[in-house]
Amino acid sequence: MQHLEEVKNILSDVLSLGERKNFLKEDSNLLGSLPELDSMAVVNVITAMEEHFDIAVDDDEISARTFETLGSLTRFVEQKLAE
Repeated sequence: MQHLEEVKNILSDVLSLGERKNFLKEDSNLLGSLPELDSMAVVNVITAMEEHFDIAVDDDEISARTFETLGSLTRFVEQKLAE
C-alpha cells in the first residue's frame, strides 16, 4: 500500500484532524468513527484525492465500503491509479 500515507494526509488536511492523524492505521475505521467525516466531508475528500492523484471518480464508484477503513480508501485510490 504505497499511497497509504498520502491518503492519510489528505484525510487529515480535509478533516482538520491535527495530531489525531498519527493514530490512523490501515485498519482504522473511518465512517462512523470520525465525527468529522460526514457527507459533505466525503465529497471534499474525494475532490482532494482527485486533484492530488489526478484521477476521476464517478458517483457510482463510491460506496460506504470505500470509506470503511483507511485501507479500503487507499485500495480504492490505488485501483483508480491502475486504470
